[in-house]
Amino acid sequence: MTAVQLLLAAGGLVGAGVALVLFQLVPAHPDLGQTLTRLSPAGAREAQAAAQASAQARVQGTGDARDVRDVLGAWGARHLPPAVWGRVAPADLAVVGTTPTRFYGEKILYAFIGLVAGPVLAWTVMLTFAVPVYVPVVATLLLAVVLWFIPTYNVVTEARDARVEFARALGAFVDLVALEMASGSGPRQSMEAAAAVGDSWVFARLREELARTRWSGLTPWDALRQLGNEIDLPDLHELADIMRLSGEDGARVYPQLKARATSMRSAILSAQKTRANEVSERMTLPMTLLGLIFLLILITPQMLRMVGS
Repeated sequence: MTAVQLLLAAGGLVGAGVALVLFQLVPAHPDLGQTLTRLSPAGAREAQAAAQASAQARVQGTGDARDVRDVLGAWGARHLPPAVWGRVAPADLAVVGTTPTRFYGEKILYAFIGLVAGPVLAWTVMLTFAVPVYVPVVATLLLAVVLWFIPTYNVVTEARDARVEFARALGAFVDLVALEMASGSGPRQSMEAAAAVGDSWVFARLREELARTRWSGLTPWDALRQLGNEIDLPDLHELADIMRLSGEDGARVYPQLKARATSMRSAILSAQKTRANEVSERMTLPMTLLGLIFLLILITPQMLRMVGS
């Protein structure tokens, strides 16, 4: 290679390096859709959860904190059709604090565990019993299908329990807001002070939504209505309507808040009584069968003695 060629190659490398530096210094144009998604309530919660997981991983020294479920879920969302995930309401995922990507990844992970555990269990059984080859194959596929639907069942069950807990805590929140309003505080100050009292996940969620209204441009009552739509909880809609009367019209809403808190407690108590009655009814048949078995145990010796005589 001649000196001229060396100089040209060196100049090309220097030019490429300068171009890369300038490319990094030039501000990029962000994608509007991705930016709005990141700034939405769901995106903000996902980013906050990722930041907390990363901080926890740094404290524990575990390195990369990205969950394997997120990786698998992102891959599945790109390559698998939407019909395979089943019908899970977005409100159920929102109320339990699970993103769709993590939910997809959990389903894939459970199915993979079934595909791996099935052959291992089949090999253990085949060491003891002689079974056809197709039996372990069918059993493995059935196990994978069953495990595939377990995350769906978990989400639906946890969402139902979470809504009950949210409604119970919301009744206490409404009482606290009413007390703050009675002491002369404004609607926003009353809700923020009431949300700062509790330390449960419900009060933390309310604090998060109220704090976001300070820079999102939403009023606190509109944020409560959006949260009610997101997690499918109509009680938040009624609270938002009451607080809108106070915030926009300056109405005194202390009686409405107390009445709403009382009605919420009555509804929760009625639901608990109904559930207790259902459990009692389900226990009636086992107790009846147990009584019949006890009577048979008492009568059988006497009947045998009579037949023998």
